[in-house]
Formats: sequence, C-alpha cells, structure tokens
Amino acid sequence: MEDIRNILKNKILVLDGAMGTMIQQYKFTEEDYRGEQFKDFKVSVKGNNDMLSITQPKAIKEIHAKYLEAGADIIETNTFSSTTIAMADYKMEDFVYELNFQSAKIAKEVAKEFTEKDPSKPRFVAGSIGPTNRTASMSPDVNDPGFRAVTFDDLRVAYKQQVEALIDVGVDVLLIETVFDTLNAKAALFAIEEIKAERKIDIPIMLSGTITDASGRTLSGQTAEAFLISVSHIPLLTVGFNCALGAKQLTPHLEVLAQKSDLAISAHPNAGLPNAFGEYDETPEMMANQIEEYLEKGLINIIGGCCGTTPDHIKAIAEIAEKYKPRLVE
Repeated sequence: MEDIRNILKNKILVLDGAMGTMIQQYKFTEEDYRGEQFKDFKVSVKGNNDMLSITQPKAIKEIHAKYLEAGADIIETNTFSSTTIAMADYKMEDFVYELNFQSAKIAKEVAKEFTEKDPSKPRFVAGSIGPTNRTASMSPDVNDPGFRAVTFDDLRVAYKQQVEALIDVGVDVLLIETVFDTLNAKAALFAIEEIKAERKIDIPIMLSGTITDASGRTLSGQTAEAFLISVSHIPLLTVGFNCALGAKQLTPHLEVLAQKSDLAISAHPNAGLPNAFGEYDETPEMMANQIEEYLEKGLINIIGGCCGTTPDHIKAIAEIAEKYKPRLVE
C-alpha cells in the first residue's frame, strides 16, 4: 500500500468523526458494556467506551465502516483512554494491552476491506492516543501548587505500553490528540521515540493540540505558536488542533500553525460549541461551509471531525475537501 506521506503531498486526507457520539446512539446498558468477559467485574464500567472493542466489537466495526463509507481516508482506533492512567478509573489497568490490541485489530480489518474494494483509495488506521485524565504541568490541588498527580515518567511508561500494542497490530500512523498539556504530549512522543529506536522502525506521528477557550491557549497556558515550538524537535507527519472549539473558532489558530510551520497541518473540530445540554447542534452543511474557509486559505492537509460529528458530517466535509488542493508543504 502506498505510504501515507506520499499521498499527503497531493491530496487532502479525510479523518473520521466522533466515536463517542456514535456509541451513544446504541444506548448500551451496563450489561452491554460488561459483555461475557466482564460479567462479574468488580466496579461499574458503563461509559468505558474503549472496552466495547472487546465486549461489542460488532458495533465498533459498524461505526468504522460508516465513516469509511462516508469518505474517510483515515479511521482512528477506539483507544482514546486506553492507558493504565486513564483506565485506573475503571480498575482496568491490567487490560490495557488487550484494549489497544483488539481496537487496532478491528480498525485494521475494516480499513483493509475498504482498501480491497477500491485500491485507488487506500484507507489508513491511526492509533488514537488520548491525553489521559491527569496533567503533568499543573496541580489539581489549588492549595498545593507544587503537587503533581502524575509524573513525566508515569506518563512515559503508560504511553509506551499503549503504543507497543498499537504497533504490534500494525497501525499506519500514531495520533497523539486532544493535547491540553504539552508535557503529557512530550511524554508520549518520548515513549514513541524509544520504541522506534528499540524496534528500528519509523512510524508517522500526528500531533493534535486543543485550544480550550476564547483565550486561544491550551489548558496548560500555551498559545498555538508556543505549542508548536515546544514539539518542533520531534519529526512529525502533521501538527494541528482538535476538539474544544467549532470549526469557525479554530480558524485563527490554524492560521498561526500554517504561517509558522513547514509541517502538514491537521484539524478535526467539534460540530460547533456544546449547547446547554452538552449536545452539538451544527449540521453537516454548516460545519462543511466553515471548513471550506480552511481550504480556500490553503491551511490544512488532513481534515476530520471531533465531538458531535457523525458520518453525515464527514461525508459533507469529504465532498468539499475533494475540490481543493492540500496546503503546500516544503
């Protein structure tokens, strides 16, 4: 199969949409989450979407297939929280390898089926690496600013376990996403560089930060330019932003990356900002129209959707993306 790096030079690639939004439509119960394997598990697991790759693999496969049918070139593994740190909430640290392995296996199978149907449009799998639910840069305790709930080394070890499983299955790209703390991301990047050296492999890395509000900064206080500078020592396939903001609000931050970086740029915004009920109201057409501004300005190389986006959103985005050339990367 052609290398994603070569395809990226000539074509805007489309990333899939939200996994969580699609899982919600199944209305799974506690029993559904547990399945047979975790029938007698000691704590409640409802809401642990990553474990559905083990207990409801058919549903996860269906979701991937819907995004590929909608025109996605890249699907993300269902592994956003599959680290020992994030899984501690569910007492499932011991299942981290299996979670990542099964999720990547499902995604690879579906991508392979679609590539075989149409070899002129190869489909790729990105191993999704979330930020965890802890931050290495800030204290969770306002009364003790020096306290840290997690260390750089804790994160490095946890990310290494996750990435090894994803690579064992053969994901095409690693996507470190929703980065709210660049120090967490650096631990993930460090772990990946270690694995690359140990296994003598080279795997493309996508890195996607999150601008958390109108201040234009990440949660740990960095502007788009500062975020970019902080990670520029690592060879990356793409740098970009996802989540937190809708497409329109993300535009100025993508412009900064486009001006300051010679890397390919990715974006997968939310379907607008959440309403009072935490739901996302932007229709596929509304979102695609806003994203067209990125394309007209030549800002991006990879485009997709985050919270609130569905296969319909991705279809509308893919149709518009086809009409434009990718951002020129030197």
